[in-house]
Amino acid sequence: MMFPWGITLNSSGSGMTKRMGYRDWRWLALWWHYVFFLWSTVNGQTRYSIPEELERGSLVGNLAKDLGLGLSDIFNRNLRVASEAGEQYFSVDAGKGELLVNDRIDREALCGQSASCVLPLQVVIENPLQLHRIEVEIRDVNDNAPSFLKSDHIIEIAESTAVGVRFPLEMAVDPDVGSNGLKTYTLSKDECFSLKVKEIENGGKIPELVLNNSLDREKKATHNLFLTAIDGGNPVKTGTSKIIITVLDINDNVPLFENSFYKIAVKENIANGSFVITTKATDIDEGPNGDIEYSLGIHTPPSVVSLFYIDTVTGDIYLKQQLDHETQTSYRIDISATDKGFPKMEGRCTVQVDVLDVNDNAPEIVLTSKSTSVPEDSRSGTVVALLSVRDLDSGDNGKVTLQLPKTSPFTLKPSFSNNYALVTNGPLDRERCSEYNIEIKATDSGSPPLSSKKIIPVTITDVNDNAPVFTQKIYHVYLKENGVPGSILYSVSASDLDFGENAKVSYSILDSKVQDVSVSSYVYINSDNGSIYSMHSFDYEKLKVFQIQVQAKDQGSPSLSSNATVHVFILDQNDNAPALIYPSSAAMGSLSHQRMPRSAKAGHLVTKVTAVDADSGHNAWISYRLAEATDASLFTVNLYTGEVRTKRAVSEQDDSSQRLLIEIKDDGEPIQSSTVTVSIILEDGLHEPILDLRHKAAEPSKKTGRITLYLILSLASVSVLSLLTFLILAVKCIRNSRSSSTCCMRRTDSDDYKNPNRNLQIQLNTDGPIKYVEVLGGDMLSQSQSFRSCMSPMSEYSDFTLIKPSSTTDFKEVISVLDASLPDSTWTFESQQVRKRQ
Repeated sequence: MMFPWGITLNSSGSGMTKRMGYRDWRWLALWWHYVFFLWSTVNGQTRYSIPEELERGSLVGNLAKDLGLGLSDIFNRNLRVASEAGEQYFSVDAGKGELLVNDRIDREALCGQSASCVLPLQVVIENPLQLHRIEVEIRDVNDNAPSFLKSDHIIEIAESTAVGVRFPLEMAVDPDVGSNGLKTYTLSKDECFSLKVKEIENGGKIPELVLNNSLDREKKATHNLFLTAIDGGNPVKTGTSKIIITVLDINDNVPLFENSFYKIAVKENIANGSFVITTKATDIDEGPNGDIEYSLGIHTPPSVVSLFYIDTVTGDIYLKQQLDHETQTSYRIDISATDKGFPKMEGRCTVQVDVLDVNDNAPEIVLTSKSTSVPEDSRSGTVVALLSVRDLDSGDNGKVTLQLPKTSPFTLKPSFSNNYALVTNGPLDRERCSEYNIEIKATDSGSPPLSSKKIIPVTITDVNDNAPVFTQKIYHVYLKENGVPGSILYSVSASDLDFGENAKVSYSILDSKVQDVSVSSYVYINSDNGSIYSMHSFDYEKLKVFQIQVQAKDQGSPSLSSNATVHVFILDQNDNAPALIYPSSAAMGSLSHQRMPRSAKAGHLVTKVTAVDADSGHNAWISYRLAEATDASLFTVNLYTGEVRTKRAVSEQDDSSQRLLIEIKDDGEPIQSSTVTVSIILEDGLHEPILDLRHKAAEPSKKTGRITLYLILSLASVSVLSLLTFLILAVKCIRNSRSSSTCCMRRTDSDDYKNPNRNLQIQLNTDGPIKYVEVLGGDMLSQSQSFRSCMSPMSEYSDFTLIKPSSTTDFKEVISVLDASLPDSTWTFESQQVRKRQ
């Protein structure tokens, strides 16, 4: 049976006849690895394993099946594969969902001598967008044979060379790794030479030619040997180099170095072309046999050749390129000293160059993970972020310390091996600072020290730790009576320093009583904006002042609240007309009938009209006017008292029946008025009481003298009693000045003190200690200003509470009038109140 690779199975089946060359073995190995490729999922990632050098279109794995996708998903979700290596080595068979090789894969070109070679791939799937990471391990196959840089290697050996001398040969290179890499060397048979393989530090193998027997140029001047390098692959691959050994005549002294091993330490930052070290060898031969030429050893690695060079005459070693301690800390250089004799003799030494670290790398702060936000009520020690620090330098140059600003409410807590936790170090307050940009400074211990900075933003999230705050704790609202129900009274406002839901404020009115009725029957509040609305119209004559407790509550959890007091003062409007109380018959709606003698003289009091007004202030000031009369020349009405008197004496021509229409009006705006009709009957038989009294008083008698004396004594007694009463009450007020008393809110007979400049009036109670004061002021064209005070002889202070404020009211003028009226008291103005200190 014939296989594609040239393997024939004989008829007995007991053996195979091999007739395949190198390329056939190569494809057999590829196929063998291909058949047994593996895929696995590690930590959530899909991993395939294939050999290198697979043909294009070779199967890697069923990607759709391994990712749990249907074949329709490949088209519908636009499955595609992207390589992080740059080259597109793989493709997806859209019909089968299989991952296929798209291009030739050379492991050695991708990974070099690395023991592991993995190609990461990203599988992108749309609708919804998903990203899968898969890895394809590229296994090495023995597709490279060991090779030598030179196919022929000529070695000249003097015939006098002692037995046992070793000659290093060129090393072979095999790009494969592991078991497929270089394994050993063999040498073709020769009676004078044998082969020894020397292992060096990095695991490499150096072939050495060993002289077993003395050479005799006359017998054999040239020895042709074949050095074969063998790898460990299956099948085995080899590489061959021809070694031509020329036997020379005697130059029997080898150059000798002063030291077989040199060691020098240089800083990594020395400049290119700098001198490194001098090697010196001597040869005791004379002439050309003693002239020495220095060179780098034949097996010096290319990395060393690219960094150093040696002066062939002096043996001085110089630097060709910049050193880097972080890349390699030490270099081993083999130096050869060859004379110019025939044959040439060679001496060897080793130079070790240690690279000293300098502080040429700044520390680097790496943020491992961080919290996006921190609540402002976090306890001290709460972890905000995890970070690590690294410095590529070594020793003190790599020792790093971290610093935070002194004012920062955070600190760094070390964990292990240059790893730190950024934690809170004190209370946080979002209202003072809602976001921190934490600057962390890393400084190494080098000289000079190097440093770097990293800024970590930390957002402080809000917690409900602030109650709403009103703009005022107490509000004063002045509302005219008879307003429209549903109209806005006032808008209170509260703010909350918190954020989001914690700062959303809702308003409500706390339940309380106004005249034994719930305050909610009078007003309601808009919970969103704090606007207070009236439920109905207010009547000053029924309700003059009331108070509302408003609560502002936030939406936090738990919610916080605060209260404010709203004092609502009802302002009087002129909504009541004067009401007649005398004459009583006219007050009840009937005509008032009065009688008057025809003998009445001018100024005779006929009657008095009295009315009251339920309003207050200017609205309650009443005036009287004679609107109509049968004979307007006979009667007059006093503007303020309402007294009806005769303007002249009654004549015989005057009608016996007189009819008067008296108008009563207030001083409000608009003016309210009422009228009363008085019917006066003139009669001849009536006598004027005043004239009778005068007549009797004119009668001379002893009785008249007695009456006069009694009147004088009575007036003197009344005066003395009044003075004593005033003194007693004054003493009582002083003794009881710190006691309290209730306010008297009624009017009594009063004295008037007027300020002509501002029409200012102060009405004082004069019946005993002062309990009631009303201050009325303002221009006649403006609304009156009203102040009322409850004064107690038992208290030290008395206040004027401002009922209706006005910018035109001069409180200093009020105080000056009060000081003049009450010289025993001291008056002050504090917080919209006139206060009395006794």
